[in-house]
Amino acid sequence: MARHVSREKQSPRYLDEEDIDPEKGDIAVCRCGLSDDHPFCDGSHRRTEDEGDGVYCYVDGERREIASVTFADGETVEYGEEKSD
Repeated sequence: MARHVSREKQSPRYLDEEDIDPEKGDIAVCRCGLSDDHPFCDGSHRRTEDEGDGVYCYVDGERREIASVTFADGETVEYGEEKSD
């Protein structure tokens, strides 16, 4: 399983004591890339629990499987197909 994630910011987000969740007493950092409260976890990862071996992206909350990616130089990478050597 892989996931395509787009980011708008390029700089680090430093965490401090104000970022601690008052109810849970911890800081949960998003690792799935889907949180609307990035860099903090908002539970969005629950949508990914039944992802298979494909490559996915999420558009407006809807999961889409990526069949291929074509780069600016024209190279195309196909996903989900057996590769022969």
